Amino acid sequence: MGLKFNLHGNQSAAEQADDYSVRRPSAAEAIANSRRRQSIDDHAVTGAGEITTRQSIVPVALVTVLFFMWGFAYGLLDVLNKHFQETLHISAAESAGLQGAYFGAYFIGPLTYSGWIVRKFGYRWTFITGLTIYGIGALLFWPSGMKRSFGGFCGAMFVVGSGLSTLETSANPFIATCGPPRWSELRLNLSQAFQAIGTVVAPVLASFVIFKDVGSDDNSLQSVQWVYLGIACFVFALAVVFFFAPIPEVTDADMAAQSEQTSDNTGYTDKPLRHQYTLFWGVAAQFCYVGSQVAIAGYFIHYVTEVKPSLSSADGANLLAVAQALFAIGRFSAALLMKVVKPRLILMTYMTGIIIFIAAAIGTHGNAAIAMLSLVLFFESCIFPTIFTLSLRGLGRHTKRGASFLVSSVSGGAVFPPMLGAVVDARNTRIAMSVPMAGFLVAWSFPIYLNLFKAKELDGFTKSRVGIDQPSDSTSETEKSSNEKDIEAGKVEVVAK
Repeated sequence: MGLKFNLHGNQSAAEQADDYSVRRPSAAEAIANSRRRQSIDDHAVTGAGEITTRQSIVPVALVTVLFFMWGFAYGLLDVLNKHFQETLHISAAESAGLQGAYFGAYFIGPLTYSGWIVRKFGYRWTFITGLTIYGIGALLFWPSGMKRSFGGFCGAMFVVGSGLSTLETSANPFIATCGPPRWSELRLNLSQAFQAIGTVVAPVLASFVIFKDVGSDDNSLQSVQWVYLGIACFVFALAVVFFFAPIPEVTDADMAAQSEQTSDNTGYTDKPLRHQYTLFWGVAAQFCYVGSQVAIAGYFIHYVTEVKPSLSSADGANLLAVAQALFAIGRFSAALLMKVVKPRLILMTYMTGIIIFIAAAIGTHGNAAIAMLSLVLFFESCIFPTIFTLSLRGLGRHTKRGASFLVSSVSGGAVFPPMLGAVVDARNTRIAMSVPMAGFLVAWSFPIYLNLFKAKELDGFTKSRVGIDQPSDSTSETEKSSNEKDIEAGKVEVVAK
């Protein structure tokens, strides 16, 4: 027995009220059902929208491992960019094909197969599918290295990106919705901080292990092959773990019920997807932000060796690791600040910091320029997860589809690096940083909009007691009133299973 959302509204409120004979499933029931491996009905309320922080610790911790995995893959991508320029003798613009392949997959997956899988089969099977595709892509690095084929590497990276985009289509909304809604931004920033740790580990490993004393002969790519073979083995093992792991399924119906429960503070009303203007603005901001972030990371080593010619590419990789460490510190600091400061204000502050220091990086040289660009990475830290969660606020039954749009906006990483690379080849890397600066200025408009026009609604979610106050064991008048409110909204019907 369960509750099912009528997403089409073709049953009258009176008929729904007559049908009402069962209570909402509880969070405890959702946790008890979290080991079931059947596909889920995304229109059914499971109770997972009300789980507490304590109940969410195990599944959130497990999914956080995935963030480290694609943080490692992303960090390694930036070093591969420079290495392939030297080893395969390609230009800066051509090497951006790696980013184009990796992030181009983000445009296709979330809007097609991965978005469909998460709505049709739930989070567990989307995690398993994404890990399997990721593992296959990692295996494809072996024949690409044997043939020394840059096109082959790009193809393998596209498959890796397809797997990771599938994981992100499920992992980001899962972390954002698995637990009390008031801590949504904090949870995603904290989980993604481990992604930042992966981006620190990858360039350090590349500098001191993978590419240490590597020349440009036929054996120079063997280290890359072995690293990705190891990644493939680990990823396939992780897919098995997720098959047996407890994963509570937060459905769109759960999110609609959760939004109804917070409506007194937020003014939430159910709207068609085409009227979710904050979501679409967030997608545009995320597209420009991610494109700019990827462009900077991809050409960080190139920038360092240009503004200070005495430094080698290995030195540049070490400095990239330092900058990525600042990125990780920034994400942890933002997550802690969200306990006391409103997320919309943190987003505005950090985005402003990016604008200031990217402008300074364009106008300086030497150590000062490197320091300015490193501080850009510090302030980039919380932007993606905070835009993501603030854009999902109030989507209700559209949450998973909205998350798919936001993940697809990561494809901005396929657009900006080639533009920056073209300017690098024509002028220099320092001047080319004006390309990401333009993207950051577009993204900056989003926190300005939120703070001017959406502050009251967003602040209402931070006052929510859903998942914090313990529900009564019996069917109380409050619960009955809440259920009747859902029925009057014309979005809930009772189904027997």
